[in-house]
Amino acid sequence: MSTSLLSAKPNASSSALSSGPDDLRRTRILSSKLYFDVPSNKVPLIYSSTYDITFLGIEKMHPFDSSKWGRICQFLISEGVLEKRQIVEPLEASSDDLCVVHSESYLNGLKWSGKVALIIEVPPVALIPNFIVQKKLLHPFRKQVGGTILAAKLAKERGWAINVGGGFHHCSAESGGGFCAYADISLCIHFAFIRLDISRVMIIDLDAHQGNGHETDFSHDRRVYILDMFNPQIYPQDYEARRYIDQKVEVMSGTTTDDYLRELDDALEVAARAFNPELIVYNAGTDILDGDPLGLLKISPSGIAIRDEKVFLFARDRNIPIIMLTSGGYMKSSARIIADSIANLSKKQIINTTSSQSW
Repeated sequence: MSTSLLSAKPNASSSALSSGPDDLRRTRILSSKLYFDVPSNKVPLIYSSTYDITFLGIEKMHPFDSSKWGRICQFLISEGVLEKRQIVEPLEASSDDLCVVHSESYLNGLKWSGKVALIIEVPPVALIPNFIVQKKLLHPFRKQVGGTILAAKLAKERGWAINVGGGFHHCSAESGGGFCAYADISLCIHFAFIRLDISRVMIIDLDAHQGNGHETDFSHDRRVYILDMFNPQIYPQDYEARRYIDQKVEVMSGTTTDDYLRELDDALEVAARAFNPELIVYNAGTDILDGDPLGLLKISPSGIAIRDEKVFLFARDRNIPIIMLTSGGYMKSSARIIADSIANLSKKQIINTTSSQSW
């Protein structure tokens, strides 16, 4: 295992010239409908039934559990952690919203089913008419993007927010992959810069895979600090993007729970000294779970709950708003484990799922 701090990003003066949003981006953000006022009887947990992807069994051709988002909420409701009426339903990200980060040429490429098939790694999708692909696959993704963007507003108002979806960290402005068609993390942060007047964001990416999408998008932006704790022996092995990780923590295949949590404690201590964010985006993939066929780590279910607890306490103790995204996880048990972790946060009063009070 190794931990390193990298400094490939330019100095503050050069980033100020390159990272300022242009007028068109600003106009799109300010005119977006994705930020809306959420009633006080709702809790900052975001989900829509349209997140879940089902289409003639094609979703079963990829190891990702594309119905986990709904099952997470079912578990939370059945166990009394929250009521269905308390869940916040987001809006779907429009083309103008997506163009805040993505180019029109990239979005136009998604009108070709073959391109989408490559991104989501399901070859038969290339044979499906694109209007069906848009409805059955890309519409759910765009709805999750809307949820991630809204989560930042709710976190600023309530202290925390969870999008029961999102975390498409392999997608950058010009390239999708690894089941990630839209760069929701990058979009969320750009909206926060303009609409929330936030100037410093920390990404804590604890998915088993390297978050090469957001690393590429913020490669020259000192307003964003990236802590990425990942298995370097698996996909995507994007060595160019690794140059732009501010704090790289490599956990090799077979890493066990105790070792992983020690690495995380050390990493959070370093991050606390290195950067003072106004918002934390926490990419909480469960593909670190023991037995996950793609993550290849050996973290127990209780270890995942402890991991999430550590990150939320890191934010709460410093009074920093935090949003959590569920990201990757390739076992059917992921939904149960995510729900149990959220329930643990609620039970320990780290988050409040019974009222609108902030921490």
